[in-house]
Amino acid sequence: MKNPLATFYSWQVNSGALDGWTSYHIAAGLFIAKIAQWLGASDLWAVLWVLIIGIAWEIFEVYVEGTEETYGTKQRWAINTASDVFVETAAAWWMVI
Repeated sequence: MKNPLATFYSWQVNSGALDGWTSYHIAAGLFIAKIAQWLGASDLWAVLWVLIIGIAWEIFEVYVEGTEETYGTKQRWAINTASDVFVETAAAWWMVI
């Protein structure tokens, strides 16, 4: 029987959900949320700022890199983009708890 966690991790890597930039997105989510808190934002607004900046970054990235040139297919791009926004927002949410 194959380990379900190993299967899920394998899917993430093969689908493009996780890549070398995932750790940077996590770090950015933590950093932006902490800066927002230092500037007086509530926990909710700290996480929302991460979400807003993350979505804006992904839109910017599409215009700079394109989708199919970098990721191969639009599906791989969509999965990667959703994963990036999720991990940075989840990291920020985890930090403010």
